[in-house]
Amino acid sequence: MLPPFELSQPTTLPAALSALAAGDGQPFAGGTILVPDLRGGRETSRRFVSLSQIAGLRHITHSEEATTLGSGTTIADIRKDPVMATSAPALVAASKVFAGAMVRTTATVGGNICCGSPSADMVPPLLTLDAKVMLSSVEGERRVPLREFYLDYKKSVRQPDELVTAVSWRPLPAGSAHLFFKLGRRKGDAITVTGVSVMVAASGGKCSEARIALGSVAPTVFRAGQAEDLLRGQALTAELIEKAAKAAADQCSPIDDNRASAAYRLQTAQALVRRLLTQAWQQASAI
Repeated sequence: MLPPFELSQPTTLPAALSALAAGDGQPFAGGTILVPDLRGGRETSRRFVSLSQIAGLRHITHSEEATTLGSGTTIADIRKDPVMATSAPALVAASKVFAGAMVRTTATVGGNICCGSPSADMVPPLLTLDAKVMLSSVEGERRVPLREFYLDYKKSVRQPDELVTAVSWRPLPAGSAHLFFKLGRRKGDAITVTGVSVMVAASGGKCSEARIALGSVAPTVFRAGQAEDLLRGQALTAELIEKAAKAAADQCSPIDDNRASAAYRLQTAQALVRRLLTQAWQQASAI
């Protein structure tokens, strides 16, 4: 059973931000992580500010300059959006393997970002989109690159009086491929064992941009910067891709848990980076 807790339900963003500023509790979005944590005793807070009644947080907008998702956008919304397959192919791929159907209709983008889990499936594709998050408070707004958002396991730069209200990214580069793969112990309703997203852009037979993000293999989801640097400006041979995959694995610091051993995660991280870089280079260089 759920323990008793207090839940305020503001209907406007200013009211929600005022509640956070007054210390009335922490944000409560879809609740797909928070409710199980409350039930299991992993969450000790007893005061929450619900965001479910704030319609302005649930939206998807596309323009020539950027795609923007309100933080209340659900995973199911991403799957249904007709433009998202072009704007963020890896994000759509991640949405298709995100938990189960009921969870996808409730879980939100903002909640997946803010939970701080290293296995958060939306975060690797967003990192390879070079996304930025909008943080709002009664004092104003600030944009933070998602790459700089996480400080450590379940710790971020978000202050207690701030709310993630949106995430946005610029269009993918011309001649690019954007991929995601989730390794789990089963096909559906599985927590990620190893998650990898890559974005590779090709121009003139060389890699003009490369982004690699890995999940569930470190305290936070992260960009493999050293591996990315190896690829930019180069033609991606099998040998170079292998070198980059090894560099990405070297940045991992996985743990043993009931889903996989640290050694297995390291092995699969390298293998998946190699596989996705190979596929992405083939697709991008053929455009």
